[in-house]
Amino acid sequence: MSQSTPAPPDGGGPGEDLPAVAPRLRDLRRRSGLTLEAAAGRVGLSPAHLSRLETGRRTPSLPMLLALARTYGTTVSDLLGEAIPERDPIVRSDRMEPQEAGGWTYWRAGGSGRAMQALRLHVPPGGGGQAELVRVHPGEEWLYVTSGRLRLTLGESTHLLDAGDAAHFDSLTPHRIAAASPGGVDLLFMHTLMQSAATELCLGGATPTRRGMP
Repeated sequence: MSQSTPAPPDGGGPGEDLPAVAPRLRDLRRRSGLTLEAAAGRVGLSPAHLSRLETGRRTPSLPMLLALARTYGTTVSDLLGEAIPERDPIVRSDRMEPQEAGGWTYWRAGGSGRAMQALRLHVPPGGGGQAELVRVHPGEEWLYVTSGRLRLTLGESTHLLDAGDAAHFDSLTPHRIAAASPGGVDLLFMHTLMQSAATELCLGGATPTRRGMP
């Protein structure tokens, strides 16, 4: 995959829904030994866009948070300052606080410091502005539909999944998820975490990963 991926759509203007993210993004990047330019290149953002995220002038979408978490070898939960005690195997329901990013709502469903991240997601009808986002990155993803109907696009194939259906795929395959039911779709979502110079997220725009996709 080329590292010249266009920057994802802007995650939104200044806001206070994710107030702890900006300084956390900056600290994690510095601890990873990455310059602003190097980190931005790994996630397909411009340095100026990443700078706006680090200074709180823009709010990142969930796909942006996922891409940044992979690049820094951490989880979205840790980016948001939600880390629970290291290696605690239990995540209680009262600790699963809902978070919103890019119109999606998600709940952390796994512990920190692991090789994979587990989330519970609600994708609204219309995708909350993320219906056209296509992702590509090393690793694997698994999802399970708990209610509603999901439209999953893998490469040039589109699949409709109902409640009880699951999918497990190589995430180097260009993929996109969207709700296919009027009330949106709820799912369990798990992906592997990788820290690699090859890590890439392709989102929106006229990218090669969108060829033939509806």
